[in-house]
Amino acid sequence: MIAEMKTPLTATPQYVIIGAMVEEVEEFLAHARVDRVVDRGAFHVHEAELCGVPVAIIKCGVGKVFAAMITQHVIDAYHPAGIISTGVAGGLSPALTIGDVVVSRDCVHHDLDTSALGFPRGRIPYTDYRFFAGDENLVRLALSADLENRSHKAVAGRIVTGDQFIHGDRATTHPYLTEELEGDAVDMESAAIAQVCRVNNTPFVSVRTLSDMADGSADVDYVKFLPEVANNSFHIVKAILEGVKG
Repeated sequence: MIAEMKTPLTATPQYVIIGAMVEEVEEFLAHARVDRVVDRGAFHVHEAELCGVPVAIIKCGVGKVFAAMITQHVIDAYHPAGIISTGVAGGLSPALTIGDVVVSRDCVHHDLDTSALGFPRGRIPYTDYRFFAGDENLVRLALSADLENRSHKAVAGRIVTGDQFIHGDRATTHPYLTEELEGDAVDMESAAIAQVCRVNNTPFVSVRTLSDMADGSADVDYVKFLPEVANNSFHIVKAILEGVKG
């Protein structure tokens, strides 16, 4: 169980930045002024200031359960103005390449399949929840960013999420990622965070830089490019924070 907050915050975080791995949050921590680190059991919440905005920066761990757990916790603890999911993803669109950034037009669970009950893939049974839209203002601010590497680009797209690392011949093993769900990028956290935000009416956006193309070389490219592409995610989030600061 995550412990209750025992001391009041000096500056309540306006935005929460969540990444799954150390490599996905260390760039943010390197640029932030960290006021304190709050131990929440499996999670460590860095309460900080980044680009002049009070933020909480958190490594949630890999997968949908960890992502959903920490998202609900920070919403309850901080009541943030918005949540930003950041990190890496596998590319699905042939128009994209490693280093490009997909900003969530929307997100969907690709591994939620209750078609035997008559529901389309990604639909949470007996609800209207399927595609979780990114907040329009946060998406707009993200797309306004200038990337340091001009050979890379940021686009609005659909992020499909599941508890699987997609690699190999996905046209054979996972054709529905693009044919049915029309995904542009695939990750393991975004839709879970988006769903929790939707239920809580909390603005959300996911910023995912492509570390691989979810194909036969995905495992090699992922390891090779992970540290490099995290920098692109930082510049996108920086533009969001500077935009909301006004």
